[in-house]
Amino acid sequence: MRPDIYLLYLFLRLVSLLPLRTVHAIGAWLGRRSLRSNSRSARYTATNLRLTKPGLADAERADLLRRTMEEEGKGATEIAAIWGGGSDKALGLVREVVGGALFEAALASGKGVIIAAPHLGCWELLNYWLCSKTPMAILYRPPRIHAIEALLRKVRGKLAPEQVRAEGAGVRTLFKRLGAGGTVGILPDQKPREGEGEFAPFFGVDALTMVLLPRLASRTGATVLFSFAERLPEGQGFRIHVLPAPEGIADADTKVACAALNRGVEQCVAIAYPQYQWHYKRFTAHDRPDPYKASPSATAG
Repeated sequence: MRPDIYLLYLFLRLVSLLPLRTVHAIGAWLGRRSLRSNSRSARYTATNLRLTKPGLADAERADLLRRTMEEEGKGATEIAAIWGGGSDKALGLVREVVGGALFEAALASGKGVIIAAPHLGCWELLNYWLCSKTPMAILYRPPRIHAIEALLRKVRGKLAPEQVRAEGAGVRTLFKRLGAGGTVGILPDQKPREGEGEFAPFFGVDALTMVLLPRLASRTGATVLFSFAERLPEGQGFRIHVLPAPEGIADADTKVACAALNRGVEQCVAIAYPQYQWHYKRFTAHDRPDPYKASPSATAG
């Protein structure tokens, strides 16, 4: 491991020694500071809130923006604590599992399971929880800094999922896993490359949506479940949610299937709206106006 990456690992270990409540308090402060400085993240978040919550009064939207930025900050600092403390300590923070019987039944069916895990709550803790139940492969895009992969393998330890690159060979691996009755995890709201997706409504706004997950479900007959780890207030821990997929997610018509996929993400986000990664440029496409271009001040509400 490179010396700089090892120092980063030591930093993660130090952060993990702090109580979760303190880690979240620091994160919330960072989020408020990002909002006050009118950061790019805050501006993009404000744009997404205007697009997806058009009926809110200015004061309501400003309050939601503040809470969302606080949750974004908590997400950044808690990842350091989760990685630094290791899987056993992280799993000790799970206070409740809602819908766990759905997951157990899907595993028992032997048909294969697709876990659709949106950018919501603490997805790294969700990885630990899922991998503690069954071996799993996840689709991912390699980090820009190659050495970070070594850090991820180290911090994930014994509960590391098999990381499958988002490319042709990796997709074939997912099909094989599911065909053998295995479990795979996919970020269903990961924006596909141009020409590789389908437009479908997401909170009433057209968003370029992946077709891979519906195709995997359609061709393998695997069960699709949505899941995320909700951050509880005051550093109390986390609540795991497992939800059934909306009807139509395996439809042969990709427009129908992608609309169902986005409804599945929406039903998760509705439970913990401020904990969604709203600073993500979800509503861009090369042939459509960019709503984030010259985003107005986040502090304007």
